[in-house]
Amino acid sequence: MRARSTRTFRLSGFVVACLLLAILPAHGLNLVNRFSPLNKERSPRRSTEYIILHTTEGPAKGSLDKLRKYGEAHYMVDTDGTVYRIIDRNRIAMHAGRSMWQGQANLDSVSLGIEVVGYHDRPMTNAQKRAVKELLRQLQSVYKIPDSKVLPHSMVAYGRPNRWHPSPHRGRKRCAMLMARSSVREELGLSGKPSFDPDVRAGRLVVADQTLERVLYGADPAAGSGASAGEAASNVIRPGRSAWDIARGRYKSSDTLYRFPDGRTRKGSEIKDWSKMPTGTEVIVGNSETESESSEDRVQEIGKDGSNAWEIAAGAYNDAETIYFLVDGRVRSGVELSRDNLDTLPKGTRMLVGYVHGGVLSKGRSAYDVAGPKWNLASTFYRFPDGSIVSGKDIDEKNIPSKAMVFYPK
Repeated sequence: MRARSTRTFRLSGFVVACLLLAILPAHGLNLVNRFSPLNKERSPRRSTEYIILHTTEGPAKGSLDKLRKYGEAHYMVDTDGTVYRIIDRNRIAMHAGRSMWQGQANLDSVSLGIEVVGYHDRPMTNAQKRAVKELLRQLQSVYKIPDSKVLPHSMVAYGRPNRWHPSPHRGRKRCAMLMARSSVREELGLSGKPSFDPDVRAGRLVVADQTLERVLYGADPAAGSGASAGEAASNVIRPGRSAWDIARGRYKSSDTLYRFPDGRTRKGSEIKDWSKMPTGTEVIVGNSETESESSEDRVQEIGKDGSNAWEIAAGAYNDAETIYFLVDGRVRSGVELSRDNLDTLPKGTRMLVGYVHGGVLSKGRSAYDVAGPKWNLASTFYRFPDGSIVSGKDIDEKNIPSKAMVFYPK
């Protein structure tokens, strides 16, 4: 009888607890699994030092589809606070792209990526703030990540040299820049933040976006107001505002459209002479590219993307990380070619800027052995023995020829 009474009491307690949980407001997360098909292919991270915050720069559905297709985030937080899981939190997601912080590059291998549905110059919804705050609390607790290492993507992304900026530079993206504001970080439960850019201070990078610099490191609430808001809203080329200022690394992309004052429209990939872009040209930047598929992360060609090597690679044209596919079939880096050779390269010479030669495939050396989890990314390229160059996203693993050369971003 006593045993039955004990069981009845325990059962009643369980029922009461369930009722209370149904009545009381939930303080956890509304987690929904939308794992990427690439999830199981991604390697586990060896360490987790950072959390990188992103903004999707597009609506929820299209963003979720893209993030899942390419495995570009661990989580996505919708405007209603729903949190979608895309890549397992212990695996590598390709979300930070070309990134650097305190001299450490390739932050994908040491960080978690959280995408927030919205735009870099617009505030989050209250539901998003609550969800991001709780998600950060949980992840920081698990991985022991301090507030000072929860960073917006714009703070760590960097760009390669181009015709407007001849040196490696900070300012490739404005992604999630408002999440550097002290007032916003306080709402997300974050207290500390970096007060300066360590890579700019050390001379590894230069500042290419003064407005972004003020938003990231300026004093609240003035940072990002006034001229910043006007610039963020403008997509028209004018004196002091170039195609790069508007489209960044996607200025030459086929997904970026230019509407000239006379009504003509051209794709970025169709424009040859950027010095003659007329004032008043409207720039329309699409949202279909992956993080690692900007116009800077593709094969470029002398005669199409610039009249010479310098116009394409600027100050990096003679670097070890600029790869030339010569018309006679040879493959050389910038340091292997003389200044005279570089200045007289013929039309049809193809180039990769900011890339390294990972190695050559053989029967005992697979694409994964050479490039790791990058082997099938859009930004990884294979040069086949017949001279053709194929992106990793178009590779058939079973039919890669032996002696294919593999190149991926530094």
